[in-house]
Amino acid sequence: MQGASHTAWSPASPCTAASPLTLVSASAPAHPGLPFPADPARGFCVPAGTWLLYLPCTWSIGLAAEPGCLPDWRLLSLFGVGAVLMRGAGCTINDMWDRDYDRQVARTASRPLAAGDISTFQSLVFLGGQLSLALCVLLCLNYYSIILGAASLSLVVTYPLMKRITYWPQLVLGLTFNWGALLGWSAIKGSCEWSVCLPLYFAGVMWTMVYDTIYAHQDKKDDIMIGVKSTALQFKEDTKQWLSGFSLAMLLSLCVAGMNCNQTFPYYSAVAAVGAHLAHQIYTLDIDKPENCWKTFASNRTVGILLFIGIVLGNLWKQKDLKNVEDPSENR
Repeated sequence: MQGASHTAWSPASPCTAASPLTLVSASAPAHPGLPFPADPARGFCVPAGTWLLYLPCTWSIGLAAEPGCLPDWRLLSLFGVGAVLMRGAGCTINDMWDRDYDRQVARTASRPLAAGDISTFQSLVFLGGQLSLALCVLLCLNYYSIILGAASLSLVVTYPLMKRITYWPQLVLGLTFNWGALLGWSAIKGSCEWSVCLPLYFAGVMWTMVYDTIYAHQDKKDDIMIGVKSTALQFKEDTKQWLSGFSLAMLLSLCVAGMNCNQTFPYYSAVAAVGAHLAHQIYTLDIDKPENCWKTFASNRTVGILLFIGIVLGNLWKQKDLKNVEDPSENR
């Protein structure tokens, strides 16, 4: 999600479908006395990008649950609020870095900063509010998680710069977007179990490489025109081969994470379903049709939800296995 596109921090909203949702709707003019546009409620329409930020958190929270137990709904809710706030902060930061680029492209020229509806100072005030609220969410966690969560801020701030210096900004986005795969586990357990968290984190990074490369193909012509880089421009006609490799790496990493936390049949069934979904995405992808790229990109929410369901069911299945171990007479 590069250049003229708004990156995964703010892909096109399902509510608007046509244009990306930035920190607010471009059609909502700024009120002259306020440091934000007059209709901020439009910014709460949950876009695909918020789901893609949130879902790795749910995987980690689900895997960390006790055998036979559902995930902690309070932490799921807390991380949901955090995902909305941090995704919004990422949108604001990205708009601030990219305002000069956005002015050069018709599709993004009407964004509030690019259009001059709000000033850089007003954006900083708005960003300060978003980060302050996100900090309140973070402070609800244990000390280990507070430090771990704060460590991700450098990635959030620097990611938008990567498309200026490397053809692999999607990799940095993956490192940023999947931090919740580490944070969810530590929020429950008090620290990370690296034999589980690292493979899960790596799987998320590979997933991001898949969906964000697909997204970047929507704007490759504009990216060339304004001089920014992406994996879409790097891979070109070899994109499907690269996506296949990333998908395979994701699936293998999920299997490693599952084995290291004693996951069960429903989990691996979900991993297989994820693999089938990714294979369908790659097979049907047309990198030269933006509409097809958007549809394929947006379908990745289903991938994340499938895996979460598999994790929850796999954890419930663990209780059945424990009962069989405790009372082997039932198997006679």
